[in-house]
Amino acid sequence: MLEQKNLLEDVENVGKISIVPNILNVVCQTTGMGFAAVARVTETNWTACSVRDDISFGLKPGDGLQIETTICNEIRQSGKAVIIDHVSEDKNYKCHHTPLQYGFQSYISVPIFRKDHSFFGTLCAVDPNPHKLNTPRIVDMFHLFADLISFHLDVIEELDSNKLNLKLQVNFNNELEKKIKKRTSELKKKNEILLNTNKKLQEFNYISSHDLQEPLRKIQTFVSIIQNRESLSLSKKSILYFNKIRKAAERMQLLINDLLTYSQTDRVERKFEFVDLNKILTEVLEDLKDEIEEKSAQLKISEMYTAELIPFQMRQLFYNIIGNSLKYSSEERTPIIEISSQIIDSNKNLINLPTNKTYYQIIISDNGIGFSQQYGKKIFEVFQRLHNNLEFDGTGIGLAIVKKIVENHQGIIEAKGTVNEGAEFIITFPTRVKSNL
Repeated sequence: MLEQKNLLEDVENVGKISIVPNILNVVCQTTGMGFAAVARVTETNWTACSVRDDISFGLKPGDGLQIETTICNEIRQSGKAVIIDHVSEDKNYKCHHTPLQYGFQSYISVPIFRKDHSFFGTLCAVDPNPHKLNTPRIVDMFHLFADLISFHLDVIEELDSNKLNLKLQVNFNNELEKKIKKRTSELKKKNEILLNTNKKLQEFNYISSHDLQEPLRKIQTFVSIIQNRESLSLSKKSILYFNKIRKAAERMQLLINDLLTYSQTDRVERKFEFVDLNKILTEVLEDLKDEIEEKSAQLKISEMYTAELIPFQMRQLFYNIIGNSLKYSSEERTPIIEISSQIIDSNKNLINLPTNKTYYQIIISDNGIGFSQQYGKKIFEVFQRLHNNLEFDGTGIGLAIVKKIVENHQGIIEAKGTVNEGAEFIITFPTRVKSNL
């Protein structure tokens, strides 16, 4: 009971430190990590004191974890930081039970020691993707923030004991806030440099992708020539190998084309026009006519509206999502794809969207093989596939392109799925966006 009371006091004390949320924000902005926390770590408990959670890790202040399931338990015992750039490539942690249990690929945690050198807990961050963390700049920053948190904890205890003058504390906080603002300004400038670098990298990738086309075409041409002219003199094993080369080249061609499409989605001129979506949908269904007939698919489509959009991008959006529904249809039943739409009143509360606009919402659902809802956000990431090449063809870029198109229209997309029952995609974007570009 006493230990629980002390834990609650520690959580409350960290909550009193006004700069901790700023520290966690800087940690996430600097490292790219999606979850950061200050934790109280004892022999029996890991307790979150303050949290920034952009990846739905699911912990909030006061929540606890079993100490045996955390790496922080090892940090408490050793008193040393643990930094992992990429779990899958780290010989010490790739088989460790903690990343396997919680599903992260990058991790950093430094100890927080009190003035009397006793161990308080950790400042830590995790993310499901790998990040470059083991650099002097990031490591020094974590240790600096850990020292600041420790200092504030000491100050809070002294304040509670009436041992520190309140005016001195206010002056100190003001100086510290100035330093945080300065650091935030520096980070903003670095982020601008990073955005410019990423833009140049996209241009480089675009050029490189084009340069890859020519040698790939030669591979395909020579393989076809050999198979057509020399097939009678080739052994069965040689024919098998040439077939594998041809299939690999075809997949490489598809990947390059998809990468080019993905890189162009943000780069092309965004020319918005008022377009009847019925017309666009009719054109897409005509392009997919062979696949629809091959699957004997049934399409149930409600009347669509006219909206201000980028026509060829919206055509690509419909093509990718409906194509996905056809590809991942179930062999146990006739594929049914339903497409409906509605105008949403501007006063309706929409998460992550302003409430002073009128929105157009499109819902595309199917009765295919579906997916687990835990992958609802992951399927929009580049190269994320839930099935291997032997089950279904594809590059894992199609839905990433869809998400970019929706973002170009200042909207959001949500995916809902149930295994062996089907999938649903909900697209919401303003009916008028041109004036806001």
